[in-house]
Amino acid sequence: MIRNHRVACQWAIPQAGRNQIPCHLQDWVKTWNQLSWRIGRPQIWWAEAREWLSGADRQLTHITNCQRKVRNSVLHGPPLSLTSNARQPLHFATPLLARLQHFEISCVKDRAENITEAIRQPAYIVRAVRGPIQSFIHTEEVGALFLLVAAAVALVWINSPWSASYVDFWHIKISFDIHIFAISEDLRHLVNEGLMAIFFFVVGLEIKRELVHGELSTFRKAILPVVAAVGGMSAPAVIYVLFNYSGDYLVGWGIPMATDIAFAVGILALLGRRVPTELRVFLLGLAIVDDLGAIGVIAAFYTEAINWTNLGLGVGFFVAIALCVRFGIRSIGFYLVMCVVMWQFFLESGIHATLAGVLIAAIVPSKPDLLRKDYAAAVKDLLHDFRLAMANKNEEKAQTIVAQIEKLSRETEEPLERLEATIHPWVSFVVLPLFALANAAIVFDADILSAALESQVTFGIALGLLIGNPVGILGLTWLAVKLGLAELPTGVGWRHILGVGFLAGIGFTVAIFIAGIAFKDPSLGDQAKIGIFGASLLAGAVGYLLLRTVGSRNPDLDPEL
Repeated sequence: MIRNHRVACQWAIPQAGRNQIPCHLQDWVKTWNQLSWRIGRPQIWWAEAREWLSGADRQLTHITNCQRKVRNSVLHGPPLSLTSNARQPLHFATPLLARLQHFEISCVKDRAENITEAIRQPAYIVRAVRGPIQSFIHTEEVGALFLLVAAAVALVWINSPWSASYVDFWHIKISFDIHIFAISEDLRHLVNEGLMAIFFFVVGLEIKRELVHGELSTFRKAILPVVAAVGGMSAPAVIYVLFNYSGDYLVGWGIPMATDIAFAVGILALLGRRVPTELRVFLLGLAIVDDLGAIGVIAAFYTEAINWTNLGLGVGFFVAIALCVRFGIRSIGFYLVMCVVMWQFFLESGIHATLAGVLIAAIVPSKPDLLRKDYAAAVKDLLHDFRLAMANKNEEKAQTIVAQIEKLSRETEEPLERLEATIHPWVSFVVLPLFALANAAIVFDADILSAALESQVTFGIALGLLIGNPVGILGLTWLAVKLGLAELPTGVGWRHILGVGFLAGIGFTVAIFIAGIAFKDPSLGDQAKIGIFGASLLAGAVGYLLLRTVGSRNPDLDPEL
């Protein structure tokens, strides 16, 4: 029986305790006991490598034999018998053949990764310690928690006796000048213009991934979230304009359009199995389109006077980067320098510098350098050479082969997905918390609160988020379904759509970002933030309670709308 490394590396949980916390102190004690026993015994790692190698070799041989039988059955023989009692029709063999080929590729790659881990360190120790940490880092709900904590710290800090230190800290001047590249900004502007460019770069990667592989890759998939997002952007803007149709306040119409995907997905994750998986996919698609709309609004309506010389230089660097990507240049340092210079020219041009991140994301390759079938053939030969090197106890050659397998494995990954997986944790745990810490501060005194309660800006933003989003999303979704343009996802009813509409009313990160661009008057900025905070809290609470009460019901029981 071939040892499955992924299964063997999981913590052993007694059957009676599967509903309890899956990490006990005894598991950690056992893990570290095994680690201490293995220290100084590298020969055990080589034994595991040989075991995985032989398992992979037997697996490949078995799959090859199975494929040969399937091919013979498809091309020359009678229909393939998949059970002992019945013979399946001929057309069942072709999908089975495709599955076997896919399984062969997956098996080779998985075993190659296991061998690499076995050479370097006791792999089950690494998975036992590293796996939960990585899962923790890559969850949207944890990122939302960090964002919420940072906002709370900013509010406490600015309303504490040390509020002056908060203001002084974010006004520290940072200057840097090397000929064509010069920056002189305070910390808050560097966060808003620089770090947020990284955030919008990740947003751009997510948009491209959805357009290429995800929920926006075909018209049939994209139509429902696109229509819902249009409703979720247009209705809040209309409500805001009804309250602020003239004067300096009108410029804030883009603030209630934004949805904070981290908080929305985090709340949906708290509901667990109470809501169907298709609803989360729908919310993600809606939020991606909403982000795309917010980027377009920033570019088209919140751009100051343009310096065409700097803009031309920025576009020139963008074209140079695109050509380098097209010709297959792979150098992180080179692209990092080019992107920073391009960002600086966009910053000096008057166009918001965060748009540079979106443009760079648009040209990140979405296809791997090495196809899976070519990878499988190459790794099969390398595994054969690795087995010979191990038999001859040639450790240096074995390590060289493992390095080649690692390089081939990286080439099978899509640069788009690899970049997103690498940068996303930094955005969730560094960029967005710093942005909240720098921008979420509001002084809560009687004058500011009374001014906010009487402000048309506050009410326009609050009602736009709290009422406009659910009404717009539910209304246009209903219209698209009634016109036959789209269908509700499996297991999703109208109450689910209404709940998602309220979750889309959580506007935090991008809403505060647009408010900072739209209003130069600090008092108007504070009124906008109070409207954003109040509406987001209410929208999140209503959406959670609504989905919690209807999540387990049969959507077919929803009344017709």
